[in-house]
Parts: sequence; C-alpha cells; structure tokens
Amino acid sequence: MREIVTRREFLSNAWKTGFVLVGVAGAVTSWDLLQPLKTTGFGGKVRAIPAEAVPEVGVIDIPAARAYLVRLNGEIVALSEKCTHLGCRVPYCPTSNQFECPCHGSDFNRAGEYRAGPAPRGMDHYPVEIDENGMIFIDTSEKIDGPPRGAETINEPVSGPSCSSGEEA
Repeated sequence: MREIVTRREFLSNAWKTGFVLVGVAGAVTSWDLLQPLKTTGFGGKVRAIPAEAVPEVGVIDIPAARAYLVRLNGEIVALSEKCTHLGCRVPYCPTSNQFECPCHGSDFNRAGEYRAGPAPRGMDHYPVEIDENGMIFIDTSEKIDGPPRGAETINEPVSGPSCSSGEEA
C-alpha cells in the first residue's frame, strides 16, 4: 500500500529539492566563472599574418604581439620590441637595416643580435608556430633570452644612415 503524503511533507520536500537545485546551479555557474580564461592577445598566443607575407629581407611589425617578424635563413623569427637594456621600444630603421634604441643608443642587427650600446644581450625572441593554414602564431607568454654579445649569425652590414641620429654609418 502507498503511504499517504501530507500537504506539509510534500511542500517540505519540494522546498528541499528546490534549494538543492539552486545550490547545484550556483555551484556549476560559479565553477565556470572561477576558471581562468584562455589568454588572447599579448601574454598568450597572438595570431599574426600568413607565413608567405613575411619578406626575405625586411621586418614586419606585429603591434598586438609587441613583436617584429623577420625571416632569417628561411626561418621565421619573432623578436620582442623591448630593448634588453631598460625596456624601451626599439624601432626598426630601414635605412640602416638595423634596430636602433632611441633611449640609450643600443643597436641590433636584423636578427636581433647585439651590435652596440649598453644592452647586455641581443633582443629577446618569442616562440613561433605556423598552423596548417600557414598562419603565424606568436606565443608571447614565453620569452626566450636574446643571444649574448658577440653572436653574429647573419652578415648584413649597416646599409645607410641611422634613423636616430641621421649620421652616416
């Protein structure tokens, strides 16, 4: 035989079930909100440009990654735009074909290797990935220290006047 449920017991069970459901929904919602978001933009993987758009000679500025893309011996390299001396932004000078820090005068070749000035090493790099569609992704969450002073892997002499001083090289 079935036990008869009183109105009071029914409402009590309904309230308990409702509180449990609200608690479970709150926990699930809070769990989703407390999970860290996948980083996009600087500090994570930044979608750059198609690999074929990186020229053999020259530099492409990727502002979202705060980096430059260069092609060196067929390989695409992402250079941090920060000077390793005190962190100033180091622009590329197309007339001299090198990076020139306007703050304290450090110079780096197109590969980001140290040439002159107070910088302790060459420009730092970021890992680069090329997906199956040929799109370049720069992982700005992982910095690779630049090469030590004296490392020179490319033979590209200064090709003209400096952008910062206007003097002939």
